[in-house]
Amino acid sequence: MPGVWAFTPQHEGMTLTTPARLSGAAFGTLLLIAFMMGANHVAARTAFNRGLEVVTAVTVRSVITASVVALILWQQKVAFRVLPAQRKYLGAVGLLIAVQSVCLYSAVARLPVALALLAFNTYPLTTALWARILYGHRPERAVLWAMPVMMAGLALALDVLGAASGLGAARQWTEIGAGVGFALAASATFGLALVLTQHETVGVDGRLRTFTTMATVGVLAASVALTQGGFQWPQAVPGWWGLAALTFLYGTAFTIMFTVLPKLGVVGNSAIMNVEPIFALVLAWALLGQAIAPMQLLGAAVVVATVMWLGLRKP
Repeated sequence: MPGVWAFTPQHEGMTLTTPARLSGAAFGTLLLIAFMMGANHVAARTAFNRGLEVVTAVTVRSVITASVVALILWQQKVAFRVLPAQRKYLGAVGLLIAVQSVCLYSAVARLPVALALLAFNTYPLTTALWARILYGHRPERAVLWAMPVMMAGLALALDVLGAASGLGAARQWTEIGAGVGFALAASATFGLALVLTQHETVGVDGRLRTFTTMATVGVLAASVALTQGGFQWPQAVPGWWGLAALTFLYGTAFTIMFTVLPKLGVVGNSAIMNVEPIFALVLAWALLGQAIAPMQLLGAAVVVATVMWLGLRKP
């Protein structure tokens, strides 16, 4: 789920950690969060189809979420402790997540929602790449094995040869190229944000880190919107419902992560939440009429299964 690995309340890095045995309540809550995040992107596509501009959506979502997290910080009496050396990295992470948010929503606006999320879900690979480039970390063998499998699944899901669509490779890439580019750019920037979070903001409370990130994203997105002629709102009632839904779903999912999951004993993140594209696939089919071919479904299953395997494997 976009944004969740790096900024959930408990975790201090990019590693998925799952208790040996989740309670029924914890498992159900994790699935609910994944559902809400998938539904957030379907709602966003509904709003984009009715004239909402991507940067406007990112601004509203981020400002509201930052406000919710600020209330949680106040209610839970979280101390505002950030070392001077960490401040510039928190700012850098905020900038990266702003770019990631705009890129991912831009992909959602151009591709079937589930395919946009699947392309974005390659971020475990970009995370390993950035860790190698910046800190000299050798990728785990599991990640090296996962890379070709995930890319093959993604190629099937995106129908890169145009076989399922009947368009052929050239025309298919004309249709999906920009959307795929945005999704992969979101993956790359998110992977870099994860690596910087793990190495440069250790010790910063996850709730505080989330607040600073969302506030930074909101300010940057608003600034961009204002320099481009102002906010562009939906032109029809369903678009306004979409904007309200994406904001509610995103903010509520974060609230649940900060208030409910800790009480259920969930420490860190769970690979279970990576079923988000599956929920998005079903919702986009039911609400937007988006359907993908059986071969693309197979590719989607390969990508989701690989990401979950990376998260659930034992160190």
